Amino acid sequence: MGFIGWIILGLIVGAIVKAVMPGKVGGGWITSLVLGVVGAVVGGWIGDLLFGSGKMEFWNLGSWILAIVGGLVVAGIYGAITGRSRTNTTNA
Repeated sequence: MGFIGWIILGLIVGAIVKAVMPGKVGGGWITSLVLGVVGAVVGGWIGDLLFGSGKMEFWNLGSWILAIVGGLVVAGIYGAITGRSRTNTTNA
């Protein structure tokens, strides 16, 4: 799948991430969509490394799973980073 395909998939994944982790991802829908795109691209990159090129297609369940997992991981990391910075500024 090409880069544009991963971006489209990432937008969908961003909506899924927002639904699954509504309180963990700050910044609203735009942030969730951007994190979904980044997560889908990261998931696709990892999938290409693990499974080789040509295996990742838009309508393949494995591609969706990799994109969703990548989106959740990126959103979790983002939530952990922004959660710590908000906690530190309120206690200072």
